[in-house]
Amino acid sequence: MSISKVIDAADAVAVIRSGDVIATSGYGGHGVPEGVLVALEERFLDEGQPEDLTLVFAGGQGDSADRGLNHLGHEGMLARVIAGHYGLVPKIARLAVEEKLEAYNFPEGVLVHLYRNIARGAPRVLSKVGLGTFVDPRREGGKVNASATDDLVELVEFDDEEWLLYQGFPIDIALIRGTTADPEGNVTMEREALMLEALALSIAAKTSGGYVICQVERVAEASSLDSREVRIPGVMVDAVVVAPPEHHMQTFGTPYNPGMSGEIRVPPSSIDRLPLDYRTVIARRAAYEMTPDAVVNIGIGLPDLIGRVASEERIADLVTFTVDPGVIGGIPLGGFDFGGAVNRQAVIDHAAAFDFIDGGGLDAVFLGIAQCDGRGDVNVSRFDGRLAGCGGFINLTQRTQRIVFVTPFTSGGLEAVIDDGVLQIRNEGRVRKFVSEVEQITFSAARAASQGQDVLYITERCVFELSPHGLVLGEVAPGIDVDSDILSLLPFDVVVDDPRQMDPSLFVPGLLGLRDRMLDIRIEDRLHYDSESNTVFMDYSGLHVRTAEDVDQIVTAVDTLLGPVGHRVHSIVNYDRFLLDEDVEEAYADAVKYVADKYYLSVSRHATGGFTRLRLSNEFAKRNIEPALHESPGESAPDHG
Repeated sequence: MSISKVIDAADAVAVIRSGDVIATSGYGGHGVPEGVLVALEERFLDEGQPEDLTLVFAGGQGDSADRGLNHLGHEGMLARVIAGHYGLVPKIARLAVEEKLEAYNFPEGVLVHLYRNIARGAPRVLSKVGLGTFVDPRREGGKVNASATDDLVELVEFDDEEWLLYQGFPIDIALIRGTTADPEGNVTMEREALMLEALALSIAAKTSGGYVICQVERVAEASSLDSREVRIPGVMVDAVVVAPPEHHMQTFGTPYNPGMSGEIRVPPSSIDRLPLDYRTVIARRAAYEMTPDAVVNIGIGLPDLIGRVASEERIADLVTFTVDPGVIGGIPLGGFDFGGAVNRQAVIDHAAAFDFIDGGGLDAVFLGIAQCDGRGDVNVSRFDGRLAGCGGFINLTQRTQRIVFVTPFTSGGLEAVIDDGVLQIRNEGRVRKFVSEVEQITFSAARAASQGQDVLYITERCVFELSPHGLVLGEVAPGIDVDSDILSLLPFDVVVDDPRQMDPSLFVPGLLGLRDRMLDIRIEDRLHYDSESNTVFMDYSGLHVRTAEDVDQIVTAVDTLLGPVGHRVHSIVNYDRFLLDEDVEEAYADAVKYVADKYYLSVSRHATGGFTRLRLSNEFAKRNIEPALHESPGESAPDHG
């Protein structure tokens, strides 16, 4: 019979030696092996050992006070920290700022990918994530303080393109967490809200010849676990620690919510409605940027209100929310529950989530701001003497086409009151969000502009757009004076070109009607004829054609636009994320043939989705409609026919 791996926490941490590299799993208040960390802290305080540890973690793991990795925030205990996010671990952040250890800040996704590469014996990551930001070695190379002297990020050229090469490390100790273990160390995660990086970390430690300690809340009889539910095999676990309930809460804010672990679905009516204040106005305006069937990511803080707006407006089923530790679908939660969601569709591991993000799988991201300058650069990682870290921010903003930043115009005492449908600024906040130059570049506006990304900056009183020349004032709230309430508070010039009024319905109680707005195909806004080039541009990206009436609307709009032109035109059609219900496939293809035969000199159609290209191309071929769809607009010039 095998010897049980279940041991006391004190015995488990006794194997940790001074100088070891420790990597821990967790995300905010989720999945943190609190009981093991408590035992490790007690050992250090009692024995002065272990010391000079290297600590590695991807997502911030703490409560902004004493729990989580704050247990390790003792001078002498840590020699080096390589972290994705410092905001929830102020005790470690303080040691970094005071030069009491070497500190580095890497993007969260890079770190979880490093774990996976270390696991397969390839301990480096080649990535474009971080180019143009403070992680770029041409800037700070991810170094947080002067004590960090080693160059852990290298700029390299591969296939005539710039890349960043992140250096890996062996992992001596992995501290992970699950729900149930058997004596052999097989671990399930049925009551966890997130899968996180537990599996990748455990394999990385074993590949490195290291030791894996897994905290659980209970132990099952040997060989009794359903193998389909085992997330971490026993061969990858060396010690199992059963934690008391107070050290094994589902998150630091919730002892256990079956909705977060997917055991039940939560009625949307159980989620409290938002008060109509300036923060809600920002979230409501941001929700306007959602399109049907889009896959979006919601950040922490003010952005997590956007999920609440979506629930109130009954549009949560029209978009797919994601959160970067691996949640797909559902309604994202805030506070110490951030990272989790109720009514989710799926949960995947941390590294796989960033495969999707880094690969450009998101349609839009909604993120907060600490500082923004006139170029449009954004800082969320280090400001006003505070070390927060970038977390997944850099990953999220570097490959997503639509970026929506949300922030109050000022903070720290801002009094912005909504009265009778207008916004009144009664007192400005002490902290200016818009500054002459950001202290650290977490988002590079120049890189975003070069990649053609669409970027908005939404505040309670105005909306800025990113242009190649910096910020442009695009919208102004009712009741706001452009000169006194906006321009006089900016330490830089912006382009002001007849800004529109923000939708007045944002500033009155009641629903916005976003569901009807999103289901409206709004075809007139998607067609543009350029007489100089004699070309019509048809933007069907994100469009969902559901009924024969939708098809008729499209044909009517095209007739209305092109009929008066009086001659044939060239056409470029964008079918990215286009959805066509099966019931109207034939009617839509017939409509395309009608439009092509009547109006086109030439046409170029493109769609990045392979399934969309296949479906439409098959229907078009049946009607001798040429050409077929291409993957990108630059793949071929418009073909005549």
